[in-house]
Amino acid sequence: MSMDYGRLVASHLLQIKAIRLNAKNPFTWASGIRSPIYCDNRISLSYPHVRNDIKKALVELSHRFSPFEVIAGVATAGIPHGALLADTLGLPFIYVRSKAKKHGRKNLIEGKLEGGEKVLVIEDLISTGGSSIQAIQALNEAGAEVIGLAAIFTYQMDFAEKRFQDLEIQVETITDYTRLINAAVEENHVEGDDLELLKAWRESPSSWDPGS
Repeated sequence: MSMDYGRLVASHLLQIKAIRLNAKNPFTWASGIRSPIYCDNRISLSYPHVRNDIKKALVELSHRFSPFEVIAGVATAGIPHGALLADTLGLPFIYVRSKAKKHGRKNLIEGKLEGGEKVLVIEDLISTGGSSIQAIQALNEAGAEVIGLAAIFTYQMDFAEKRFQDLEIQVETITDYTRLINAAVEENHVEGDDLELLKAWRESPSSWDPGS
C-alpha cells in the first residue's frame, strides 16, 4: 500500500474502541478461546472518516488479487464493507449467510450468482478462520471461483493461516495483531505487564493463561 493504512486503521480502531484491550480480564470467544482483545469492526461504520479510510484501504488491498468480477461479503459484519468496496469498484455484490434461510427461497447466498464468476470474499476479521472458510466453501459449491479473501483485521493465529494455506486461498488484511499492539504501545493504550501478556497470547492463544 502506498499509504500505511495498516497503522492508520489500527489507530482508528483503538481510538473509537472498536478494539478493546484487557489483558488481565480476558474475553471469551464462542470457540472457548480466551483472548485479551475483543474486536468489533461494526463500530467503524458509525464513524464516516474511519469507514472511508477502511474503504480506501480495501480498494488498495484488492489490487493484490488476480482479476475478479464479483464481491462477496461474509454475513454479517463483512456485508457493509463488502458493499462499500463493490460500489467503489463498480462491481456486483452478493453476500453469504452463516446458514440458509428457513423460509422464502431458503437462500444461503443472497444476490445473483450464476456460476463461473471470479469472486473476492470480504470479511471484517479473521480469528480461527471458520466463518470465512464456510463462506468460501459455499461459494465454491455454488460454482463460483474464489480468488481470495480480504479482511480488515487478523489475529494472526497460526492454525487459521494454515487452514487457508491448505485450501490454497490467498488472504490479505489491512492490519493485524502485531501492528495493533505496536499502535497500542505508541498511543499509550497498554504498558508494562499488559504488553507481556499480549505478546504471550500471540505465541500460544489456545493455551494462554493470564494468571500464569
